[in-house]
Amino acid sequence: MEKYECGMCEYTYDPAKGDPGRGIPPGTPFDDLPNNWTCPKCGAGKNLFVEA
Repeated sequence: MEKYECGMCEYTYDPAKGDPGRGIPPGTPFDDLPNNWTCPKCGAGKNLFVEA
């Protein structure tokens, strides 16, 4: 599973870790995140992430 980096703040979404604090369990691929998921660091939308 690929990691994705936020183009605004450089936060990296790691599918192996997920985003458990916001209900995204470990093992969730970036493409399976809800469309309304946002960067937990700066609030940027999924569309501003690029493959790391």
